[in-house]
Amino acid sequence: MKPYLETSGASGAHTAPADRPASPVSSYTEWDPLEEVIVGIVDGASFPTWHMALPPVLPAGMHETFRTRAGQPFPAEQVAAASAELEEFAHILEAEGVKVRRPEPIPQRREYSTLDWSSTGMYAAMPRDALLVIGEDIIECPMAWRSRYYESLAYRPLLKEYFHGGAKWSAGPKPELTDAQFDQEWTDPGEDGPQRLVVTEFEPTFDAADFTRCGRDIIAQKSHVTNDFGIEWLRRHLGDDYRIHVFEFNDQHPMHIDATLVPMAPGKLLIHPERVPEVPALFKGWDVMAAPAPVIPDSHPLYMTSKSINMNILMLDEQRVIVERQDQPMIDAMKKFGFTPIPCNFRNFNSFGGSFHCATLDVRRRGTLQSYF
Repeated sequence: MKPYLETSGASGAHTAPADRPASPVSSYTEWDPLEEVIVGIVDGASFPTWHMALPPVLPAGMHETFRTRAGQPFPAEQVAAASAELEEFAHILEAEGVKVRRPEPIPQRREYSTLDWSSTGMYAAMPRDALLVIGEDIIECPMAWRSRYYESLAYRPLLKEYFHGGAKWSAGPKPELTDAQFDQEWTDPGEDGPQRLVVTEFEPTFDAADFTRCGRDIIAQKSHVTNDFGIEWLRRHLGDDYRIHVFEFNDQHPMHIDATLVPMAPGKLLIHPERVPEVPALFKGWDVMAAPAPVIPDSHPLYMTSKSINMNILMLDEQRVIVERQDQPMIDAMKKFGFTPIPCNFRNFNSFGGSFHCATLDVRRRGTLQSYF
């Protein structure tokens, strides 16, 4: 195989040994040209075992549903509709020249246990939560929900394949998730109270979707699943090639940054207008677009997210962007902001807590490690 270019440290680029294969995993930003992606599945999607980590982020009207239907499958017609949209999404990506990979179904309603607790699973729909790609490293995240403890097993065949192909495969410390990890006295502070997170600093936890990548600079937030301990673990794991910037937004229920602040291309930023009343100084000089108000009807079920999931878009490169087909205001806004929107039906998938960015993991984008600030 031909040599490949690898960049690191302040000294810039250097050439790796010629006999080392080019890694099948390589992604530094949210906007470099996308070449290979994992798209999630909703096979066996089930309501997770009830736990105190859920109320801080679930829509208030869904608490009783999750309590009473814990361990049961999501409605079959909604799973089927979401699955059909995932297939449409995969076909669109392939038509745009992107290689699409899928995880393997694993049992979601089979109870499992540790020394301290037991739970059932949920789904393998959101690879963006469970796995984090930084450069050539694909990292299994130490997730804070007990129902997601074994979720990364759905991706193990792919992880092993990528490793054998030359990728780096890492994993955060597997958390115990005992009661000490959660604030047993947590109460909702209300919209005007100080932010109070349900996860403690007992051990490191984080979801990949609380990080967004801009080359050497990685934007992060603490949330109801990501703590300081987890962010510090990632900072030390990545080393001096990267700078992690932690921001707090106007959000009492933070969980995943990709419906709050979305770097779309160098110098182009999409924000949630209420959650980001003041753009961080790091983005000084960038063009900023406030996401248009979502148009998801009140009658449409959203089990695990707010309507702001409409800004959870996926960049195929610095020009093309996947957006929900029924979200005409977002389509129009993207055109006005200088992008080429590619519509895809995804509203039924939205019901399960995510959209295009959540449903994918960009395994390989064509680009090198650079600074954009």
